Amino acid sequence: MFKKQLVMIVFTLCAISTFAQVEIKGVVYNEYLEPFYNAKIKSKSAVALSDTSGNFTITLNGALPQTLEISAFGHQSEFVEVERVGQKINVILKENLLLDQVVISASRVPERIIESPVTIERFGLTDIRKTSSNSFYDGLANLKSIQVRESGYGFKSVNTRGFADFANSRFVQLVDGMDTAAPALNFSAGNLSGVSELDINNVEVLPGASSALYGANSYNGILLMNTKSPFDFTGISAQFKSGIMSQDLSGNNEFYDATIRMAYRFSDAFAAKVNLSYFDAPEWQANDLRNRQIDTGEIIDGEQNSVLSYDGVNLYGDEVIQNLNNIARTYFGGATLPQLYTVNLTGYAERDLLRSYRTKNLKFSTSLHYRPLEDESLEIILATRLGRGDNIFQGTSRFAQRDYFIGQSKLEVKGDNFYVRGYYVSNDAGNTYDLTRTGIALNTVGAQNNTAGVWGVDYVLGLINNGGFNPDNSINVDPTILAAARDFANQARLAPGTSAFNTEFDRITSTLITQGGSKIYDNSSYSHIDGNYNFTSLLNDWADVQIGGSYRQYNSDSKGTIFNDADDIIRIAEYGLYSQIQKKFLDDRLKLTGSIRYDKSENFDGNYSPRFAVNYGLGEDKNHIIRASYQTGFRNPTIQEQYLLIPAGRKINVGTSLDNLSTVNVGGITGDNILNNSLLTRTVFPEDTGYQGPRNVKSTYEAIVPEEVQTIELGYRSMFGISDSNNLIIDFNTFYSIHNDFVFFQDVITPNAGTVFPLGNTPLTATQLTDPNIANGLIDPDTNVLVLDAASINSGLVEFNIVTNSKSVVNSYGASIALNTKVFNRFDLGLSYDYIDFTFDDKDFGLFEPNFNTPKHTVKAQLGNENLFENFGFNVNARWLDKYRWVSPFVKGDVDARTVLDAQINYRIPSIKSQFKIGGTNLLGKEYLVAPGTGSIGSLYYISWTIND
Repeated sequence: MFKKQLVMIVFTLCAISTFAQVEIKGVVYNEYLEPFYNAKIKSKSAVALSDTSGNFTITLNGALPQTLEISAFGHQSEFVEVERVGQKINVILKENLLLDQVVISASRVPERIIESPVTIERFGLTDIRKTSSNSFYDGLANLKSIQVRESGYGFKSVNTRGFADFANSRFVQLVDGMDTAAPALNFSAGNLSGVSELDINNVEVLPGASSALYGANSYNGILLMNTKSPFDFTGISAQFKSGIMSQDLSGNNEFYDATIRMAYRFSDAFAAKVNLSYFDAPEWQANDLRNRQIDTGEIIDGEQNSVLSYDGVNLYGDEVIQNLNNIARTYFGGATLPQLYTVNLTGYAERDLLRSYRTKNLKFSTSLHYRPLEDESLEIILATRLGRGDNIFQGTSRFAQRDYFIGQSKLEVKGDNFYVRGYYVSNDAGNTYDLTRTGIALNTVGAQNNTAGVWGVDYVLGLINNGGFNPDNSINVDPTILAAARDFANQARLAPGTSAFNTEFDRITSTLITQGGSKIYDNSSYSHIDGNYNFTSLLNDWADVQIGGSYRQYNSDSKGTIFNDADDIIRIAEYGLYSQIQKKFLDDRLKLTGSIRYDKSENFDGNYSPRFAVNYGLGEDKNHIIRASYQTGFRNPTIQEQYLLIPAGRKINVGTSLDNLSTVNVGGITGDNILNNSLLTRTVFPEDTGYQGPRNVKSTYEAIVPEEVQTIELGYRSMFGISDSNNLIIDFNTFYSIHNDFVFFQDVITPNAGTVFPLGNTPLTATQLTDPNIANGLIDPDTNVLVLDAASINSGLVEFNIVTNSKSVVNSYGASIALNTKVFNRFDLGLSYDYIDFTFDDKDFGLFEPNFNTPKHTVKAQLGNENLFENFGFNVNARWLDKYRWVSPFVKGDVDARTVLDAQINYRIPSIKSQFKIGGTNLLGKEYLVAPGTGSIGSLYYISWTIND
């Protein structure tokens, strides 16, 4: 009896053991029957990953049968029923159709692209692997409706729907929920402190206004970069890249780029990862010598030495103007010239003011992930990102960024229905300096060796020595004579490469702007916290209802080199609250989405941002979806636009927040004077710019307020079955936007004393004639024209560049369409076309021009095959961009149309877990400008070796 019981006990224990744990093995393949690495195999109680050979082992707890889900980003999930012990599993993962891929950014909940309530673009792992561009970030340029401005190897600026230059504060960029905007600049420095090539999982882009869910500054759109989880993507991977950058001006120069990623899943509860990236590459050298109008930045005719007033785009120090009339009166016996003559000093070439034309970038990131319940229902993440390097940036001037630093640290808790995250962002400008200020300071030092310490005196002597004056004392503008006069004046100038030049260059670039040098100090930071809760599970899936909010505090510290903060750090707080409800009707064919957000910055009134969207699915499978939406966006003025106070050339830049104006005092001229007692400069000196409107107009511009946009959008997405293995995917959208309170720079001129009267050409009254301004000769009593004679200048006449809001209303509109399919059932083919334009009702006397900076027509095409034959693939991308006009504080001018062709071939060697890629960008070889003042973009040729990705 006992033996029978013992046998029963042993049998039962064995049965329980079998019931409790079953080990299942299998292999995952891709569509080409190659091993699929890092596919996720998930049961109700366990998770496993496939190795580089596609093999996996998973231990199941509980009774059979059980269902395994095999999934990977960018691929269709497969479900396999495990019915018996020892069952062998073989699975093929097929690539997801584009519109079937899941996105989160559009509604902050997972949904298929085809069901998104607004336009969205996605760049997934498959797209990243196939891209012919030099990096995934460069590859964004091939997406519909996306513009990428590449000013160098490292710095790129992404934007949608126009109205941006390199300092793009109307577009938000997030990495795993963290804003990558630099604290002082309020815009992202591309991917210089972002994601490594090996850690990027996918990118989602929302073109257009997105403030209803994402708050301030998501005016033009938002870009979300999501990285790989160390729970899902484990192991050590590396990438080595090198090649040649070819440019007519600089020749052929090598670049080097290396990345390593290490991730380990210690258990179902704990995982960690580390990323390290470094590149060293040449910059595209800039040598645009076209003449630039000093008051407007407009590119005009005239080469160096051929005209009196010459300000070369990529020459620095020639922004300073000498008044030859005053010099003649003061130093040459009171000689009177028959008309006003001014001459610009000679500028220094950009290459003379840069010790190195190379860009460097070191990125480091690490994160720790803890899942207390050993599943995705609750996760705690501690993450840090650091970026450091050298770069050239084009903003109000050209800046040599040297040893800059950006750091981010985050603590996040997230679960099935919520997340709460807090992060801290700081930056350090390092040894960054302004090229314009450097050139001006060098010329100031050199002028000490001129006659009377004035460069213009020697210029006049040079004119006299070379017959430069006509009998009536007018200047002979023969180019040969002007060149000889300039050469004579330049004899005392510091010559590049000399010890004297190098000594002064080192001193100037290491001395803060506030102390007479060109170095910029920036040690700014901000703290941010945001969270979201989704009530759907509590409402039994009646509707998707969520609420969220955010709080941010800026701490800007430039020691007066950028902002009006020489005496105290600037602190600004802002917060926002939002809610969204989304519900489906009519057998899930109709989806309604409503959102609203309230944001408040302490310097401005609160702002409401509503959004409403409707989707309707047609067809038996609901794969033909039409959508319509109304959404809003706004942008708080940047810290610079609010608190700017920095001389630039012969003008002083001033931010016009009320808080800033209350403390501004420039030689006795207060912020109130600048705002309420100034004339519009171009209406006073129309001969300088060709202005032909009313004369001597008093400025009525006010303190700066946020920009606002309202957008109506219509769209259609559809998948048509061509065959069992092929579909035609169509994505079409059109929009119309109304923009109010556009921020721009306005030139004004302010007298040191007295009152400016808005009289135009009306004679002054007897009472007004007693004003000190008129008594000092600043204003002609008959015409109200400011007279620039010696007495006027000595009395104190100051030019300012104020940052304010345009009175004009701007309308923008556009449409885009993309088609994706396979040809011959083998080759991926994609085509897209974008049209976008704008109009505006001018209420600024022709002095405002929106910085649209976007081609009206853009065509993009892609052709490729990941497996043309065994282990070999290729991809080709082509882009044609129409000509467009570029408007920025630094320069204005036209940019020619261009055609860009990129291509790559790749070969995989599974036995060493490697992929080799050879490719090139701009293979047609015709150099092009992204904007005036930047370096011409040449060709780039690369070879890369990727291991274990």
